[in-house]
Amino acid sequence: MKLSISSALLGRLQTQARHGAPLEICGLLFGENNTVTDSQQARNVAQKAHCHFEIDPAILISAERSARDGGHPILGYYHSHPSGSVSPSETDAEKAAADDRIWLILNGSEAGAWRAAKDGEIFGRFDPISLECNNA
Repeated sequence: MKLSISSALLGRLQTQARHGAPLEICGLLFGENNTVTDSQQARNVAQKAHCHFEIDPAILISAERSARDGGHPILGYYHSHPSGSVSPSETDAEKAAADDRIWLILNGSEAGAWRAAKDGEIFGRFDPISLECNNA
């Protein structure tokens, strides 16, 4: 499986990750058919935002309602690991629902894509997916 994202959008997310360091940044990915078409940065409301993230529930609820009413579908989520790997952490796995949504993890220069799945191969929660950047 591949996740497709424009190089411009990925660049914008990497810039957010660099400027947000040393805190983790986070937000929503919108799109369909494994193609990210847009994103929305959200406030990280985690108490320890330097090593955890929690998307502002008001942003998430609003986006879910909008999607149900015909707005942009939520494809998944993104967050940063400012000084670490772009692989999911054990904490990410503990917090992730097995909802088949995409998790894009950034560190300011690299990115990794994962699908949150029941019995995933990483920590029993995530399956890796390839990331394809395009000029669209």
